[in-house]
Formats: sequence, C-alpha cells, structure tokens
Amino acid sequence: MLIRIVRMTFQADKTEEFLEIFRTSKEKIRAFEGCNHVELLQDLNHPNIYSTYSLWDSEVHLNNYRDSELFGQVWKATKALFADKPQAWSNVQVAV
Repeated sequence: MLIRIVRMTFQADKTEEFLEIFRTSKEKIRAFEGCNHVELLQDLNHPNIYSTYSLWDSEVHLNNYRDSELFGQVWKATKALFADKPQAWSNVQVAV
C-alpha cells in the first residue's frame, strides 16, 4: 500500500475555488483504478493550507493516475490557485 500526501498552500481568496474543484473531482479520483482512499485535510492554524491523503495499491497505480487526463485537468486548475510550491511525499506502510 502506497500512501501519498500532498501539501498545498493556496492564495487566501482562492480556497473556496479549490474546495469546489476537490468536491467535483474526489469521487472520480476515488474511482480511479488502484485508488483505495482520498481525503482532504486542512491545517489547524493556517486555513489556506490543505493536504490530500490518498492510499494507492502501488506506485504504478499512482503514476497511472498522474499520467491520466483526469489528473491533468484537476492539477491544472488547482495549481493556478497556489500561493507557494506544493510539497509531496510517497510512503509505504511499515509493519512493526
């Protein structure tokens, strides 16, 4: 299982626009082959900072999504609203 976290800082006056993009695309992302979960988190102290937390079957599935038309549309609209460069991490669960 691959965990993908993407932290995004938005222009303060563009957060509602981003939330609408997320609302209209989240089910399509969740339905993408290999995606098991997607959720949106908001920073406690900075209301214009959001993170997506998603679970993927593998890096191949994540990359297939990132190469898709859906991602191209969602990311293009989303990145136009950024106030700062996004940060992304890919992690795998460790059984201890």
